[in-house]
Amino acid sequence: MLRPKAQLQSVTELTPGWLMERGLRAVLLDLDNTLVPYKTYGEPPVGMLEWLWTLKQAGIEAMLVSNATPSRVRYWCDKLGIWGFGPAGKPWFGFRAAIQQLELHPEEVAVVGDQIFTDVLGGNLVGAYTVLVSPLSPGEMMYTRLVRKLEALVLGR
Repeated sequence: MLRPKAQLQSVTELTPGWLMERGLRAVLLDLDNTLVPYKTYGEPPVGMLEWLWTLKQAGIEAMLVSNATPSRVRYWCDKLGIWGFGPAGKPWFGFRAAIQQLELHPEEVAVVGDQIFTDVLGGNLVGAYTVLVSPLSPGEMMYTRLVRKLEALVLGR
């Protein structure tokens, strides 16, 4: 339950071809430290909008599923040109609701995030294809820094 099916440095490594080879038609994306650095506002990281555009052009849905505040999620959904919701109640509730909203089967959906105990666990619980990415920045809440130590044990680092 705590092991991702794939590990990548960045979400932008998920190409339409890579996703389609695995039968994936949508990506459920974490926000903080997956798409944008933790607690940041402003412009998206370089290449992020282009990456989302390539997914859209290939017919792959992208949806934000975050435990961030509703105003932060709305801000980034507008900036990134995707839809989503938060707080999502990960790991237990958000992914199931998102998959139902997309009207897809869990095995057609990738859950992508930087945390094992929310993103990977939640994605595995619903039967999605889980992808763990490296966090974009070291700045995080104290709680998350402690969880990172547990994640290192799970991953054998």
